[in-house]
Amino acid sequence: MRALPAYALIFLVIALFFRLDFLFYLVYLCIGIYLFTRWFSPYALRNLRFERRYTPRAFLGEQIPVTVELENRGWLPIPWIAFRDDVPSGLHGRLPGQVITLKRHEQMVREYNIWAGRRGYYRIGPLNLSVGDLFGMSETVGQAPAGFITIYPRIISFSKLNLSARLPFGTIASKQRLFEDPARPMGVRGYQPGDSLRRINWKATAHTDNLLVRTLEPAISLETAILLNLRKEEYADRNRIDGPEWAIVLAASLAAHLIGRRQAVGLICNGRDPLAGQDSAALAFDETSGRLLDNEAAPDNERTESIPLLPQRGRPHLMKILETLARVESSETAPFTEWLPAACLNLAWGVTVIMVTPSGDEAICRAAHRLVRAGLNPVLMVTERRGDFGQTLERARRLGFTALSVPDEAALKQWDRPKVF
Repeated sequence: MRALPAYALIFLVIALFFRLDFLFYLVYLCIGIYLFTRWFSPYALRNLRFERRYTPRAFLGEQIPVTVELENRGWLPIPWIAFRDDVPSGLHGRLPGQVITLKRHEQMVREYNIWAGRRGYYRIGPLNLSVGDLFGMSETVGQAPAGFITIYPRIISFSKLNLSARLPFGTIASKQRLFEDPARPMGVRGYQPGDSLRRINWKATAHTDNLLVRTLEPAISLETAILLNLRKEEYADRNRIDGPEWAIVLAASLAAHLIGRRQAVGLICNGRDPLAGQDSAALAFDETSGRLLDNEAAPDNERTESIPLLPQRGRPHLMKILETLARVESSETAPFTEWLPAACLNLAWGVTVIMVTPSGDEAICRAAHRLVRAGLNPVLMVTERRGDFGQTLERARRLGFTALSVPDEAALKQWDRPKVF
């Protein structure tokens, strides 16, 4: 039927030569059909409404249902619509190519599932559409907009691992009276004008016939900042892929655990966040996996480091941390010990600094000691299995901070009674 214009021309020549009226009618019919089909396909595509519905955020391992809805808003039926939704391989799911027919004002819904197989920021789509007429003479191709989905990293529940309360999270006793902890009574003293009536110890008052009030132990509330080292060169060659992923899982699990205990937590990372400060139209995605790419070829002043998230409480802040950890990637940056001082510059005195890093060499231990001298409370978490970790423990003991080896999930069980120096 695509040769209809040629047939119309042949019929026209014959009709003119033989003066046959019915051939003129055939010519008019062919021209009419041709013009209609050329008009119909773009018209049908313009009146085709598309909607993709899904949960834009999910955790690793979850199954995400995706609903694709097509609606013909035009007054004419659409004989055939071919469509296929592109789903990245990293999400393990797809909508197979389908061909459907829609009557006027008719809706049709198709559903499929995707599985979150790897953390990241992914593009779903675009939906490739082809619309044609009944005669197959004209076809119009279009694309429906792409969507985006964030896959959060896996979170390990520390509640099952008996995370020790002796780790420096929460509040610690202090000689500096920043505030008094009502959960820590220390003794009694005589009543002074201005004391709250709630502080009066009525039993002791009745026993001594003197008005006595409770004294409370001074304490400092400790915020926690997680410093995540994603510098490629500091991971062993065998761990260039799995090593940073495990460090991200550990950081996400720590943040979820501490915010669950109503602590203020922050995240500072030296990895690259391809989405930070970028226009969505300029984003680059891997053609195979579909993940958001860090543009390694971009100049340093155009490549964006992860935006620091200072310690705050609450689930909304936790979701900000998880959003960052979903996107961030290891990259070639300055050495961790050179980056560390500037990263801690805006942290308040007394903050617990959890350094999640692949090694605990002498340079990192000395950097942790400088944090101790600056009034911070460093905790070194070494995420790779190191034969020299005993030396790291000895340095931590001498320099006054905590060091833990957490090369895998099984090692977390040792946190039942961690060795704190």
